[in-house]
Amino acid sequence: MDDHDFEEFASARARELYRAAWLLCGNQWAAEDLVQETLARVFSRWHHVSTAENPAAYVQTMLFRLFVTGRRRLSSTELPSAELPEAPGRTRDHDLRLTLAAALGELPRTDRAVLVMRYLLDHTVAAVATELGLTEHAVRSRATRALARVRDHLGADFIVTTGERP
Repeated sequence: MDDHDFEEFASARARELYRAAWLLCGNQWAAEDLVQETLARVFSRWHHVSTAENPAAYVQTMLFRLFVTGRRRLSSTELPSAELPEAPGRTRDHDLRLTLAAALGELPRTDRAVLVMRYLLDHTVAAVATELGLTEHAVRSRATRALARVRDHLGADFIVTTGERP
């Protein structure tokens, strides 16, 4: 096992993995935990992963499956705080992201993974089915139902209000 090869791979893929994890989890901390758990598992299996036909796809599949099964370890060092950090300035884009994250957060894990992979990461139906271990029909029906739930959450005037320019 070559640690240097793993470090190069992890550095090159971390941003994309974090983006997918944030879209799935809806917050920075859970996304960081998911990426960390994924990369820890990749490191422990690096010889096997590095010899795969497409290591990047293999690792992305690991990330999505870890999310769907919810088997990530909870950190024993995280403690709630009575004081909240200073809130950052709000922008329309930030509000839009939070609204989308809230809508995705109300979906079951598998439906959320299907929507993120299919529409936000632009995977094909076949690729989503393969990565999540579903049939293509199941991916299409989950996507249809999940999109309907997201649209219900966002409301009828969502397109109008987000299409406006300040």
